[in-house]
Amino acid sequence: MPELLTDRVVKALPPASRANQITYDTDLKGFGVRVTAAGAKAFIVNYRVDGRERRITIGSYPDWSAAAARKEAITIKRCVDRGEDPMAERHEDRATPKVAYLAKRYLSEHASRKVPRAQADDKSMIEKLVLPAIGQTKVDAVSHDDIDQLHRSVSATRPIRANRMVQLLSKMFNLAIRWGYRPDNPVKGVRKNPEDKRTRYLTNAEILRLNQALEDHPSRQSANIIRMLLLTGSRRGEVMNAEWDQFDLDAGIWVKPSAHTKQKREHRVPLSKPTIDLLNSIRDDAPSPLSRYIFPSATRDQPQKDIKKFWEGICKTAELRDLRIHDLRHTYASILASSGLSLPVIGALLGHTQPNTTARYSHLFDDPLREATERVGAVIAHSGR
Repeated sequence: MPELLTDRVVKALPPASRANQITYDTDLKGFGVRVTAAGAKAFIVNYRVDGRERRITIGSYPDWSAAAARKEAITIKRCVDRGEDPMAERHEDRATPKVAYLAKRYLSEHASRKVPRAQADDKSMIEKLVLPAIGQTKVDAVSHDDIDQLHRSVSATRPIRANRMVQLLSKMFNLAIRWGYRPDNPVKGVRKNPEDKRTRYLTNAEILRLNQALEDHPSRQSANIIRMLLLTGSRRGEVMNAEWDQFDLDAGIWVKPSAHTKQKREHRVPLSKPTIDLLNSIRDDAPSPLSRYIFPSATRDQPQKDIKKFWEGICKTAELRDLRIHDLRHTYASILASSGLSLPVIGALLGHTQPNTTARYSHLFDDPLREATERVGAVIAHSGR
């Protein structure tokens, strides 16, 4: 029965006998209070949009007083008079996920297709950098300034990591566009920190010291992982996850499966004789039955997971400064380039799909180019005599 809704009237309303019962206000059309069978009370307002009746819940009593709820109901009805639909807008707002949900979906549906090390790297950046800053922000509410500020904050101590984080966020928000969460990418236009491409390669003397340190180290398996990296120019994950059935040692071929390569494509590479000899030696010394992995863990049912501490010790022993494991791949490429092999050949051996990725080694062609031009000079000088 309609009544002028006041706190006194609402407080006195008994629990509904069966289903929810609504008592409407006698002064403001559509404004009422809903009472459940358990006695819970909440203010509501009904309105019509495009011939359809809608009902929106304002809030529960006594959290909302009758006077405050009446004021909110008036505001809602004014929005309706302007042609708006408050219920639809509320549903749309609830449907827009937070960045934390976008990150979860990104890891599940996109990052899961990356190699394990890249997955772990994405997850680490999301958990340590992204979520603490904008995890609870709605995806469609993240602004360019939010991303720029986050980038500058991380850049203060880790400028390169800040760039990788921005690349990750750019991909996440591109997917947000595809998934219908927002129409644009707020990362676009964020200026990254300058990065100098590393040109750290092992010299012949350093290679000798590294080989000697590996020879003297008691951990034969970890030493062989480093040897394999240097002999093949492969990425760490490709070597550490390598399985015996990927190799044809008689033909001297290694077929890296797409699941192990950065480009997600099968990569077929020839093996040098020292590499084949190393693999034969590893197989001959392995306990029986042979593990599926070339470099198995202690339980033999998984590959060895990490060589970080081993690498730090080897570098100290061999007096190798500022050298990362990935620089072994650069060293392999530099030896190929200095030997006069073409960039396409180097790219094919390294598994590059883009020529500009291999172009970073072009400056190493100075020696073979100088040798070639000296030959021309010698012929011309000799002919002039």
